[in-house]
Order: sequence, then C-alpha cells, then structure tokens
Amino acid sequence: MSSNPSIIQLTPVGVVRSTRKAVSDDNWDVENTYIELDATRFDNTALRGLENFSHAEIVFYMDKVNPDKIEYSSRHPRNNINWPKVGVFSQRGKNRPNQIGVTVCRVKAIDGLLLHLDGLDAVNDSFVLDIKPWVTEFGPRGKQYQPSWISELMANYWSAQSTESAETSK
Repeated sequence: MSSNPSIIQLTPVGVVRSTRKAVSDDNWDVENTYIELDATRFDNTALRGLENFSHAEIVFYMDKVNPDKIEYSSRHPRNNINWPKVGVFSQRGKNRPNQIGVTVCRVKAIDGLLLHLDGLDAVNDSFVLDIKPWVTEFGPRGKQYQPSWISELMANYWSAQSTESAETSK
C-alpha cells in the first residue's frame, strides 16, 4: 500500500432532509426523513422503479461528526467499559475514518425527486452519496452471528421513543 493514499472526490446525489438536526445515537424511528435529489443533475425519472422495492440502501456522508473525534484504532463502543474494546472496523460508530454511513431503509413513497424513507439514521443536511435498491440476493449468505454487546448497544437505536421522552426517563 502506498504511503500517499489516493484522494477520491465524490459529488453527492442529494441531501437528507430530516427532523434530526443534531448528531446523537438512539431513537431514530421518531424521525421523519426523505432524500432530495440534486435537481441540477437528475430529472424526475431518476427514482423510477424504486417504488417496486421494499427497501433501499442509502450511502451518506456523516460530515456533522466532529473531525477531532474520528477514531483510528480501538475503543469501547460508546465508551462503555462493560463492552469489549474493539477496533474501529469492528463497530458501526459514527466517528469513522471516512465518515461514510450505510443504512438499509424502507421505501415509503417517491414524489418526483423526493425519496421518503423509514429508518434513515442520517442527520438533516447530510450529503447522500448513493442510493441502491435492496436486493435480497445481495444480503448475507450463510449463518449470521454477532457478539452480544452489539445487540445491547442497538437496543434503543431504532426505538420510537422521542428524544425528549428518553432524556426525561433517565
């Protein structure tokens, strides 16, 4: 591997519009989200056919994450010492070296250049790098497994409890 990494330049295909304005970890199912495609690059046919898929895979840029918090080695997920110290590539934390997020979302509706989704864990105004239909045959093959700590970490990730309610119940 070269000591001078290549620079990759990407042009976003659109932007996330979400009720989530700040970076935080849990309760993503309370958010209303859609993607607004770049009207200077795409016409109203760009999303044609996506309505025939139940889900889409969204690739986005997590530019709202503080660059000083980017991880390059190992740490306890969410700094919880009850969970094992694991490398940055053994967790899905937001403080990733290239700040790229990937989420499979349910397609709710398409309205011209707007793609309405359930389950997009991206903050408002985040750039969308790509949209792909979720195809079952690209899903995992063989038996799936994961450590128990990740299931504990994810317990409230998609919770539909509002952020305000979650804060007052602590």
